[in-house]
Amino acid sequence: MANPALSNNPAFRNTGTVSASQLEELYERPAASPADTGRMTYEDTAVKTVVLFAVLLATSAVGWFIPALAIVGALVGFALAMVNTFKRQPSVPLIVLYAAAEGLFVGGVSSIFEARWGGIVGQAVLATFVTVGVTLALFASGRIRASAKATKIFLIAMVSYLVFQLLNLVLMLTGVAQGTFGLQSGVLGIVIGVAVVIMAAYSLVLDFDFVQRGVRQGLPAKYGWTGAFGIMVTVVWLYFEFLRLIAIFRN
Repeated sequence: MANPALSNNPAFRNTGTVSASQLEELYERPAASPADTGRMTYEDTAVKTVVLFAVLLATSAVGWFIPALAIVGALVGFALAMVNTFKRQPSVPLIVLYAAAEGLFVGGVSSIFEARWGGIVGQAVLATFVTVGVTLALFASGRIRASAKATKIFLIAMVSYLVFQLLNLVLMLTGVAQGTFGLQSGVLGIVIGVAVVIMAAYSLVLDFDFVQRGVRQGLPAKYGWTGAFGIMVTVVWLYFEFLRLIAIFRN
């Protein structure tokens, strides 16, 4: 205490005992919220999700008028999706870049579909909004929850669907499977499309479950970007499945 810088500082002065009014004021102070302590919150995650979709919509407008950019968006978006998925710590710049690249892909593909099936984009957007809203409402009410058994079934179905899509792509490129969507056309395409929409809806449940567990466990706020990234990926997947399903119906 011989240091003048410390002895003259009010923080180090001996003020004696705390008065009753001061003690009462300390007790009446509000507790620190999760946001104050840098923890993940629902509100903060929602804001991050809106930011990502705003970026996606902005670049979608570019992709809509220049559909050729969809190829660039698909390649860059796929690479960034892999990096963000397997990265231990969320990287805000990489997640935002993914949203921008995905927007080019979404806008380009949407423009192509709209040119062939007029009005299909509006129908797919509406169907996506309704599905997301219903899934969120059911999850918030506790009527649906992620379970270990359902998640295992979901993972098996996802792997099976990816294998089917790769096989379908090879058959289309070799000319064995004809039509716009190859094997995923007609009645079979509708059945598969409905099943995949259900899968995407359950993927949304997993995304909401991650956010809920993150908030309850007090994860750092940066993991709100991880939750927002997962929600955006699932919503875009759901939108594309509705595009394909509606196109099959209209064919």
